[in-house]
Amino acid sequence: MKRALIIDDSGTVRSIIAKMLRSMGIESIQAKDGQEAYSTLTENPDVLVAFVDWNMPIMNGLQFVHLVREQSGFQSLKLVMVTTETEIEQVTKALDAGADEYIMKPFTQEIFRDKLELIGIFEPEA
Repeated sequence: MKRALIIDDSGTVRSIIAKMLRSMGIESIQAKDGQEAYSTLTENPDVLVAFVDWNMPIMNGLQFVHLVREQSGFQSLKLVMVTTETEIEQVTKALDAGADEYIMKPFTQEIFRDKLELIGIFEPEA
């Protein structure tokens, strides 16, 4: 089964994303900040994609993206920012740091499905 890591300081947002992923046949694990997420990732190397909130305590999403992209063992991991940061400068910063895609809150399941198809994690239905 495909696995995703959901990183957001809001338990509600993590639950919503987990439910959407589950309906697409993707198992998920969760973390409340970038530091916890990095530890979780090192213990779960089979994670294919991480959904990363930008604004979190301890280690924010952009710091997490930088850290992960500096590590040679995580080069194939897909990183998708899921955030309220809508300014084009913020989007550019995230993509330049190594994020593969960007989802703006509020979001729908269709948006998640489309982004997962774009990065090759979810196969479109025939």
